[in-house]
Amino acid sequence: QVQLVESGGGLVQAGDSLRLSCSASGRTFTSYAMGWFRQAPGKEREFVAAINWSGGSTYYADSVKGRFTISRDNAKNTVYLQMNSLKPEDTAVYYCAADPLTSRVRVEQYVDYWGKGTLVTVSS
Repeated sequence: QVQLVESGGGLVQAGDSLRLSCSASGRTFTSYAMGWFRQAPGKEREFVAAINWSGGSTYYADSVKGRFTISRDNAKNTVYLQMNSLKPEDTAVYYCAADPLTSRVRVEQYVDYWGKGTLVTVSS
């Protein structure tokens, strides 16, 4: 089992930045690719970003490419999502995800482990 706990959400204004963190425990952190998903009100959960076990490969949804950066600190068992130039349409609950395979951590139905989410609200 892997336990994931997100933090860092909050209320910000359009154009601001925010950094989300996801702390993992329970299994060897480097055994897992990590990802971020989000779910806006009234919408389905969607992929945001993913990173492989070493941090050497990253993947982004087109909607956040160039604005968001995913990274990980394996010594701290933590994955981050740096969000810049935030827009009101980025408002959502952001979920951390973990799976042994990078290909699977980008697809909601294949993800093995989920955090409970952290709310990000971007006002216009």
